[in-house]
This record gives sequence, structure tokens and C-alpha cells, in this order.
Amino acid sequence: MERLRCSVVQDIPRLRELWYLAFGDDGAYVDNFFDTYYKPERMLVLEEDGVVQAMTAWFDTAFVVPEEGSFRAAYLYAVATHPDCRGKGMAGRLLAWADDHFRALGIPAVTTVPAEPSLHNFFGSNGFRECFTHTEHRTQPGPGPEGEAPFALDKLTSFHYQGLRESILAGKPHIDLGEEAVAYQAGACALMPGGGLYAADTGAGVALLCAEGMEDGSLLAKEVLGEAEAVERLLAWLPRLLPAWSGIWRCPGDNLQFGMLKWLDPARAERWDWERRAYLGLAFD
Repeated sequence: MERLRCSVVQDIPRLRELWYLAFGDDGAYVDNFFDTYYKPERMLVLEEDGVVQAMTAWFDTAFVVPEEGSFRAAYLYAVATHPDCRGKGMAGRLLAWADDHFRALGIPAVTTVPAEPSLHNFFGSNGFRECFTHTEHRTQPGPGPEGEAPFALDKLTSFHYQGLRESILAGKPHIDLGEEAVAYQAGACALMPGGGLYAADTGAGVALLCAEGMEDGSLLAKEVLGEAEAVERLLAWLPRLLPAWSGIWRCPGDNLQFGMLKWLDPARAERWDWERRAYLGLAFD
């Protein structure tokens, strides 16, 4: 017998097992989710014969569309099915039920970031379409300029970072993650020395930086935001300010397809310009 429902606290060991089987994540990374963001209603599950076999977490965010408004949006995360149950359509049924659940909550939009390129097709078959992009740059960081940097990296709270982020992104279609999701990101950043949410007053304006650890021990500049000159100055000095930087950085742009969108209102989906691109940025990919 199959049942679709919100999770309960007693599900957590099984949810952690599915997370590990699907993504290979365990320990501190998954602890961060359950310690900083998890609530039973924020995880939706499919149960078969009393055993949870599929799950998805969701973040309560907003899709900010200049001149149109701010729309509450559920960002799906950690969509997973037990390996023994794949190919049975469980994830599709869970996503369909999630749509009904979000409609009941008055949420008009759903977003997601497929964990790998092949999953864009899976989510496409479940009503999602390409919408969110960014640009990823890869450089050799080198030693940086000679001398002492003329500015510092100041570590920010999730509240402060969230406010500055929204100020910089005003006027661009984007996902406002909200402070709780940014706090989850801050926890992920803190898992590696040097990781964190930062601002730098570069003399040409403030630039924001989210630095998160990678498997090789280096730091990904997961998001760099600011006016072009401020970003340029930050990147020039970043090898000195953040010695573990990998040389990889992301910013708003159209270099890479990243996230997908589904409008739950068919009329809005029909009106939406699907050639229009928006920024998600701090997705938990």
C-alpha cells in the first residue's frame, strides 16, 4: 500500500539513509540540514507498505520578478528514491502529490536544480522547464598582487548576507532564498576552514562572496555578486584573502543552464516568457 505524506521526526534515520544512497552525503553535511533547516513539514515522502521509499525536501523561497511581483516558490531539494525502488515511477508520483500540496498552501511556483545533467529530462517530463542560469569561470588563482590587500573579507551573518544579496539583485529576476535557507548555506560553508559568507568593501563598491568547500579541500566561490569593478577588484585579491580558493567562481549570467521552474497555475505558465532567464545562484547543488 502506498501513502504520500509529510515526514515525521521518526522518519529521520530513513531519510538520512536515502540521502546517503542517492547522493553519497553523510555525516556533518547531512547533519547541517537536519540541525538548521529540517522540520517535519519541510520533507515530503512516499511510503510503501510502511517504509519510506522516496523523499524530497523543500525550501520556502520567493521568485522575485521585477515589475510583476514576488511569488512564493517551493524549491525542491534532495529528491531521492531508494535504489531498489527506482523505475517504478515513485518520484514522479511524489512530485505530482507535492504539486497538490503546494497548491493547498497557496504556493504558485516550484523550482529545482537537477543533481546531474541527465535529470533535466526527468524533471522536464514532470512539468519543469529551463529557467535559471549562471556563469561559471575557471581560472588559475596564482599568488595574487604583491603587498597587502587594500580591503578585507568580512564574514557576515546569514541575515546580513541575505539583506545585501537582495539589494544587489534588485531589478533582476531571481530567487530570494530567505534567511533560513541562507543559514543552511552558512552551515555548509562552515564545514571547511575558510568557508563562509563574506562581504568586501573594495573601494569600488561592496562585493559579496559565498565560499563553500569542495571534495579536494579547496573552496568554490559559489556566488560572487556586486558591480563589475567591485567584483574585479575582489577577484584580483582573492588568492591572498582566501588562500584555499580553487579559482572557480560563479556569478549571474547565461553560461550554464542550472535550475528549472514549474508554474502550478496553467494560465501563468502560458503567459510566462520561457526565453526569459533568472538567477538562482545559491542552490544547494
